[in-house]
Amino acid sequence: MSLRRFACCLLLSSLALPVLAAECPAMLQGELPKLRSKDSSVDLCQYAGKPLVVVNTASFCGFTPQFKGLEALYQRYKGQGLEVLGVPSDDFRQEADSSEETATVCYVNYGVTFAMTEPQPVSGANAIPLFKGLAEQSRQPRWNFFKYVVDRQGKVVASFSSLTKPDDPELIAAVEKAIASQP
Repeated sequence: MSLRRFACCLLLSSLALPVLAAECPAMLQGELPKLRSKDSSVDLCQYAGKPLVVVNTASFCGFTPQFKGLEALYQRYKGQGLEVLGVPSDDFRQEADSSEETATVCYVNYGVTFAMTEPQPVSGANAIPLFKGLAEQSRQPRWNFFKYVVDRQGKVVASFSSLTKPDDPELIAAVEKAIASQP
């Protein structure tokens, strides 16, 4: 390959990289290990341009039955593009001791079909970049089952405390707003 052609290819590829990065908001850049899967991860950029509900979960919390409502929300709106991402965390000392136990709670006890990650830190200085980005746009979780509704541009439309159930009319309205948003 000639030096001129090589330089041209290099220039074009360097111009394309910022465009690709711009399409994926900073908080969605990166990967998280999938729950119950040693060699697979959740590429967060797959959620770019999609309405998304992100929730930090815990296996042994009084709000753990909200998994049923989150699954119902996902089933109701997934045909319209909604994604739900569950991120278990032991930040509030209520997560299972093993991933196997967490997976049993999610998949067997509650029938979760939306994406779940391995446990991650979600609050404070050690929070993963996803939750740092969500907190910058809203606030950090104060307890388990804190919910963020994110529009197609990667902006937090609304956030909801653990007390807000997945079928709450305000949360549903925020999800519908996120679904209606333009990419």
